[in-house]
Amino acid sequence: MTFQPTGIFAPLVTPFTDTGELAAADLERLAHSVIQAGVAGLVALGTTAEAPTLTPEERREVVRICGKVCREHEVPLIVGAGSNDTAATARALTALADESEATAVLSVVPYYTRPTEAGIVAHFEHLADRSPLPLVLYNVPYRTGRELGWEAIVRLGSHPNIVGVKQAVGTVDTDTARLFAECPEAFSILAGEDTLVSPLLAMGAAGGILATANIFPAELAELCRLWQSGKAAAARALGNSLVAPAGALFTEPNPTVIKAVLHAQGRISAPTVRLPLLPAGVPAIFR
Repeated sequence: MTFQPTGIFAPLVTPFTDTGELAAADLERLAHSVIQAGVAGLVALGTTAEAPTLTPEERREVVRICGKVCREHEVPLIVGAGSNDTAATARALTALADESEATAVLSVVPYYTRPTEAGIVAHFEHLADRSPLPLVLYNVPYRTGRELGWEAIVRLGSHPNIVGVKQAVGTVDTDTARLFAECPEAFSILAGEDTLVSPLLAMGAAGGILATANIFPAELAELCRLWQSGKAAAARALGNSLVAPAGALFTEPNPTVIKAVLHAQGRISAPTVRLPLLPAGVPAIFR
C-alpha cells in the first residue's frame, strides 16, 4: 500500500554535546518523547537537523536511531535526502532504501543553481521514476530561491511515487488555495509554516512537518485532531495560542532557538549548534 502522510511529523533537531559531538542518547530520548506526546511520525535529516553539517557517519547514526524509535512505536520515518544534483540524489535515495528503515523521503526543490520550473518538475519525475521510496516534495522558496507553483505540484502529485508536499511558502495565498482545490485526493499537502499551521489545516492540509513539534508535540497533534474532527472553535483558539510562541522560536536561524529552549527545559544536554550557526538565547515567552 502506498504511504500517504497524515498528521503532525516532528523534524527533529540533532543534539550535540558541549564539545560538538553527536549526542545519540539525547536524540533517542527526544524521539521517544515527541512520539509519546502524539506526533504521527518523525523526520530525520531535515533543515532543523542541521543536516549539511553532519558527517556521513553521523547521518547514518541519526537515521538509525530515528528508525529504531519509529519501529518501536510503529510510526513512519521520513528522511531528508535531496540536493541540486539530480543524479547524486537518485543514488542517495537508493542507498537510503537499502540501508535504513525509512518510510519515505523528504526531497527539497533544487537550490542555488536556479533551474526553471520545468527543470524542477523534470528533476522530481526523474527521482520518482527511480526511487525505491515514495517522495514528499519540500517546497520552500525562501531557502531554495525557486518557486514551485500549484500547477507544477498538481502535475507531480499525479505520479504514483510522489505522495505529498511540505508547503512552506511563507504565506497563505491564492496559489496555495488553488493547490488545495486542484490536488489529487491521494496527495497530502502538509503545512510547513509553523505560524500558519492552523489556517492550512483549516483549508484541508493532511497534517504538517513542523520544527515547533520539537517543543509543542502534544499541542500540534491536538490542533490537527481538532481541525480534522470539525471542532473549528476549539481548533481556532488553540491555533491562535501557538502563533506567538512559534514566531519566537524563529527569531534567530532555525534550530538555534529551538535547541536553546529544549536545553532550558532539560530535554537535551546542551544547546550546541555547528558553525555557521551561532547559539541563541531563550526568548522571554519561554522563561
